[in-house]
Amino acid sequence: MSALNDIPVETLSFEAARDELVKVVAELEQGSPTLEHSLALWERGEALAARCEEWLLGAKRRLDAARAAAADDETPGADA
Repeated sequence: MSALNDIPVETLSFEAARDELVKVVAELEQGSPTLEHSLALWERGEALAARCEEWLLGAKRRLDAARAAAADDETPGADA
C-alpha cells in the first residue's frame, strides 16, 4: 500500500488533505521498503500538513472577521 497520491496538494480540501496525511503518517510508521519512498512520503506529508494549516488559518481569519462584524453591529451608534 502506498499513501502517495498524484493529486496536487494545492487542490485538496481540508478534509482530503487531512485524510491523506493520516495515511502518509501510518505508512511512515510502518516503515517503507526504500529510503527514496520514505523521503517521498515525508515530502508529501509536509505539503499536506502545510495545506491543512493554510485551510485552518483561512477559517480563523473568516471567524475573526465575522466576530469583528458582529461586534461592530452591537456597538452603540454603529451605522446599520
